[in-house]
Amino acid sequence: MPRPVLFSLVLASVSTGAIAAAMNDTDREFARPHQMVDIGGRRLNLYCAGSGPVTVVFDAPSGDGGWTWHGVQPKVATRTRACVYDRAARGFSDPSPLPPTFGNAVSDLHALLDKAGIAPPYVLVGNSFGGASVQLYAYRYPREVKALVLVEAGHEDEEKRIDAASQGKLKQFYDAQNQFIEQCAQAAHKGFELGSDLFAACTGGTGTEYGRELAAARLAMVRQPAYWDDIVAGNKAGDASEAELRAARRSFGDLPLVVLVRGVSPYAVPGKPQSALNKATEAENLAIQKEIAALSTRSSLHVVAGASHIIQADKPQAVVDAVNEALDRAGY
Repeated sequence: MPRPVLFSLVLASVSTGAIAAAMNDTDREFARPHQMVDIGGRRLNLYCAGSGPVTVVFDAPSGDGGWTWHGVQPKVATRTRACVYDRAARGFSDPSPLPPTFGNAVSDLHALLDKAGIAPPYVLVGNSFGGASVQLYAYRYPREVKALVLVEAGHEDEEKRIDAASQGKLKQFYDAQNQFIEQCAQAAHKGFELGSDLFAACTGGTGTEYGRELAAARLAMVRQPAYWDDIVAGNKAGDASEAELRAARRSFGDLPLVVLVRGVSPYAVPGKPQSALNKATEAENLAIQKEIAALSTRSSLHVVAGASHIIQADKPQAVVDAVNEALDRAGY
């Protein structure tokens, strides 16, 4: 499974900066469902704003809802139509009976856009799991996609390669995290004890970094058993997801592609010097992202200083700038 789930859940909830200080009416829009689209017996939440000749579609990291883009989507919507959505069992969307693989996420997104009447062309933007999914979408539906923005995007071989670079530390981390996620799932089914250490560790607590309304919506999501069941299922489906993307992998040709890479390691120990293993891990992550960028003849790669894995939380303007760069290259 590409990227630790808890990075996209907890790190997004505790990131500081301009987002945390600027709760306004636009942000509150993300704290409620918008267009609940039936894609065949279950519904996905879709929120679009703005207008223009191309639609920018944002796909979230594995543990979060579409609101992860609340510092980005409103700015992009001043230029063209910009849509965020909640994958199955995220945000306000219904759970799915299917395993949460990249391929199933792509099928859901394609059905969602079709049922909602959001016709191509699209510029797709994805972080982590969402970054892997939008790559697979571009491979499956190349005529629909006019540009890609990959924000710390998942890659089919990253777990194996980064585990090797970290001398097995990544696998140890994942094994411990997966055990913890199982505990969270069990607690969710029993009902979290509010205020307990486990509640805070599993959910990120009741912090207000998102603002009161959006923090409450996020908290409601992470208390649901269906949310944790989907995360557990996603961990088990990691190999299948990687196989789907590996089988599709090829050049993007001349598709405009902008790749954003973290400048801060999510594995580093705060306040301590960076270890040799951490440097090797980050070097391998950068190498992987450079390889993705090299798959297009019209690509650029930017390392975002001061941003960790959830770049849209730490440095949202960097993502806005990347989307505008992609739109410019695509002629929109």
